[in-house]
Amino acid sequence: MYRSHNCGALTIKDLNKNITLSGWVHRIRDKGFIIWVDIRDRYGVTQLIFDEKRSPNEIFKKARKLGREFIIKVKGDVIEREAKNPNIKTGAVEILVKDLSILNEALVPPFTIEDHTDGGEELRMQFRYLDIRRNPVKEKLIFRSKVTMLIREYLIKAGFIDVETPYLIKSTPEGARDFVVPSRSSPGQFYALPQSPQTFKQLLMVGGIDKYFQIVKCFRDEDLRADRQPEFTQIDCEMSFVQQDDILAVFENLVKYLLKEIKGIDVVKIPRMTFDHAMEKYGTDKPDIRFGMTLTELNNVVQGKGFEIFDKSDLVVGIVVPGATTFSRKDIDEYINWVKRPQIGAKGMIWLKFNTDESFKSSVDKFYTEADLKLWAERCKAKPGDLIFVLAGETNATRFQISSLRMELAERLEMRNPEIFAPVWVTDFPLFKWDTETKRYQAIHHPFTAPKSEHLDLLEKDPSAVKASAYDLIINGNEIGGGSIRIHDQDLQSKIFDLLGFSKKDASEQFGFLMEAFRYGAPPHGGIAFGLDRLIAILAGEEIIRDFIAFPKNNSGKDVMINAPSHIDPVQIKELYLKIDNTKGE
Repeated sequence: MYRSHNCGALTIKDLNKNITLSGWVHRIRDKGFIIWVDIRDRYGVTQLIFDEKRSPNEIFKKARKLGREFIIKVKGDVIEREAKNPNIKTGAVEILVKDLSILNEALVPPFTIEDHTDGGEELRMQFRYLDIRRNPVKEKLIFRSKVTMLIREYLIKAGFIDVETPYLIKSTPEGARDFVVPSRSSPGQFYALPQSPQTFKQLLMVGGIDKYFQIVKCFRDEDLRADRQPEFTQIDCEMSFVQQDDILAVFENLVKYLLKEIKGIDVVKIPRMTFDHAMEKYGTDKPDIRFGMTLTELNNVVQGKGFEIFDKSDLVVGIVVPGATTFSRKDIDEYINWVKRPQIGAKGMIWLKFNTDESFKSSVDKFYTEADLKLWAERCKAKPGDLIFVLAGETNATRFQISSLRMELAERLEMRNPEIFAPVWVTDFPLFKWDTETKRYQAIHHPFTAPKSEHLDLLEKDPSAVKASAYDLIINGNEIGGGSIRIHDQDLQSKIFDLLGFSKKDASEQFGFLMEAFRYGAPPHGGIAFGLDRLIAILAGEEIIRDFIAFPKNNSGKDVMINAPSHIDPVQIKELYLKIDNTKGE
């Protein structure tokens, strides 16, 4: 037997028990005639004592040979500690060791296995198996397991069936780039790894599985950032004989259940806002509603006064920073320089101070009277002591810029409390967007999203005005999940393919199996998918998903621990009928 107890279990109630522990050597303190060793496992730390007088001589000598991260097994008696440690569960006791076995020696680790380590991120990713031994990482993985189990329990209790779908599927050109897998048995042909199980879950609806879910790996070959990985985990769900409100109700209750179980927070109702409202008031379809500072469009109160920048702009929009007339000119210039960075792209920014004496001071006093500036303040609902920042330009670019500024202001002013959770549904997305390069419409979500029934006639008249039966769940400014009511009618699906520029041949080759299935009776259906990694990070009060993945990739999409991706053997290349071009394209 390697252990009778784990290293986090023993308390004062266990005094005088003869026990067996196994684990890693965490810390060693050698005082000459007494050696203290902390032994660690997943559950905690227990102090061992080797006493020159009380421990067998050969055991005492063996203890002298121990090193950090050695794996050991000890037998001994539970005794009371003289110097107790109230910070750990086992802090009132220690083990007087009577027998010691070294199960495995270890090299000195390249960084300390402590909560606050001296290892940099890249080094810790290279030795991820050591990093996992650290409490902050281990606890994140345990937290992930807890959340995942709660999700499974909720969905199964709600009548959902867990069904696995294939990983080797057919590549489609829509959406992000596919990861492709060459087929040895079909030379020159390729599988793709799924970006999502979208078509398969729709086929399950055709098959009569009216409530499906899967916690599934998905793959996208796209640019990476802190909240994105080339492989990620999705909570994938689909339901039959439902309308939008039915789906939102089920998954709103899931979010409320998780917030209650994990954070002890009661959410009565998750608010809803349309895509158009989100863009107008927050500049983004991922609004963080934990704080105010909503946007105000100012075109009709600022244009026509001779200020050319405003007069020529599609959108002039302001944001009120409460109580910020205390900002110095240096502070304001810092924000102006921030929005002018290439990542944001603004050419400049106008400011207006609504002073506490109800006077006004702005960067455009030359063009606007006191009465004009008062109108700005009234339109923005500013109060004495507030500062107004104003941006102008092309509509979409300006909304991005001021939305980014809003989040930066909130971050610096400490308005984004990670312990506050503010979920919101965003609905009524546009069905299409026009791509100026390809000169054709693209699906905002995917080509299987149903238009709102009241907009069907607009498909012929004005496709850009068509709204989708689509919805996203946003928590604290992060998209947690999204879904839609799907098209279940073959003729409507064909029309959507036509509008998206698919030829009959392309549509048949890529999605003919789905269209064929619709001919045999597809029920009305819809679904949603949540990013599990992102959801777990947000519930933990963080935004970087990498910390909640056991073996993540770095920002370049590489696994530095196993050195992947890597070259393959020339024999494998030949078997797959591939030819490697080592020259990089321009």
